Amino acid sequence: MNLTTENILLVGSLLLFISIIVGKTSYKFGVPTLLFFLAVGMLAGSEGIGGIHFNDPKAAQFIGIISLNFILFSGGLDTNWKAVKPILKQGLALSTIGVLLTALILGGFVWLVTDFTIYESLLLGSIVSSTDAAAVFSILRSKSLALRSNLRPTLELESGSNDPMAYVLTLLFLSLVVNQDLSFTSMIPIFFKQMLLGAILGFGFGKISKWIVNSIKLDFEGLYPVLVIALMFITFSATDFFGGNGFLAIYICAVYLGNQDLIHKQAIYKMYDGLAWLMQIVLFLTLGLLVFPSQIVPYMGIGILISAFLILVARPASVFLSLIFFKMRLRRRFYISWVGLRGAVPIVFATYPLLAGIEKAPVIFNIVFFISVTSVLIQGTTLSIVAKWLNVALPQKVKKLTEIDKIMLNLPKSSMKEVEVNTDFFAVNKRIVDLNFPTTAFIVMIQRGERYIRPGGSTIIKENDRLMVIADKDEDFEKVTESLRYP
Repeated sequence: MNLTTENILLVGSLLLFISIIVGKTSYKFGVPTLLFFLAVGMLAGSEGIGGIHFNDPKAAQFIGIISLNFILFSGGLDTNWKAVKPILKQGLALSTIGVLLTALILGGFVWLVTDFTIYESLLLGSIVSSTDAAAVFSILRSKSLALRSNLRPTLELESGSNDPMAYVLTLLFLSLVVNQDLSFTSMIPIFFKQMLLGAILGFGFGKISKWIVNSIKLDFEGLYPVLVIALMFITFSATDFFGGNGFLAIYICAVYLGNQDLIHKQAIYKMYDGLAWLMQIVLFLTLGLLVFPSQIVPYMGIGILISAFLILVARPASVFLSLIFFKMRLRRRFYISWVGLRGAVPIVFATYPLLAGIEKAPVIFNIVFFISVTSVLIQGTTLSIVAKWLNVALPQKVKKLTEIDKIMLNLPKSSMKEVEVNTDFFAVNKRIVDLNFPTTAFIVMIQRGERYIRPGGSTIIKENDRLMVIADKDEDFEKVTESLRYP
């Protein structure tokens, strides 16, 4: 069957429906839901029971880039700066130095055991050098696995921020494979330009996006998430246009926005959570359709060898070396080493050699696909077991919800108080979003005379308003009063 404009919606919606239903079983076995989406795509492909013929790496790459925009942006919005700040250096070391070391160590091994050139080997190592946040945390959530100390934010930061590094390395080594007259040193300035511009423009667009969202007055709440989508794509494409790393820019932009006061923030969070899942499903379905299982079988032997080396040697070595200057218990380092799942991102990056037309591109693609699947099957199904074995897992009864969890779940706080706004308060005639309102408290209702108003970020506080505020502690209510009284 060929996909046409007449049947693509029907086929696509059926595959989406089947993927969601089949994916429910993943929670029973501890296998990431996304792997089931990949399997559905393969079964629907030209060599599966669906017989859908799809052999367009360019279209797959385009879908992959769009999907990664949403996935990385959603991950950035979910990053709690207060939780990440204490382990920022460790997370950045893992997402930069760790990714580089993984690429170099694995690339060196591939060069020794295959007939690849050194640059082709390093290209393969770069493609699979980053971890997959979606795969990791779909398992952690399905098993309700809480981790001790700062392990979870460390893994969140690494998984959310290491794709840009792998992307840059992939492009650099691909350039060296295609243009053999180039030297390795000529790529160093390009590398720093990509990373620095990506970081600077990401933060800059984050501040601009906050100002736009909070300043523009839209008639419908549903338009604010749409506005953020537009700003996300502007951030990515503009950064890429100026030669920066667009993936890094949108992640930093999203982290900044996720930790600021935004109008209709809850609506934005919920929409991105749903869209991120949709994009993950679409991405894995597309990659499943693109794969020809018969072409992977001849590379199973070398694939198993490379995958085993990545899991047992390259990943642990890169983690221990990148964290060598940080104080961390040995068992926590071992667990971080084990949580090194490769998912859809390496498969997307593997389409770049295909489009570049290099000789070893089909071999690289099939090996990368095999590595991603085996990584998820071996490591993904044992994350909770290894966590308990290394004693880094917390009992379910002591697991705590983050503030983002509370926002997403709409959970109530432990107590409510009524605060009256006096004439001399700073908050008079100010929007809620413009106040330095504590993130640990929420205004659930405003009484204005005989009327009751449901507040939003753009709601203007008037004198003599009575605010119904919920919070956890008395100190939170004191902060509320201070934010209302003083600039």
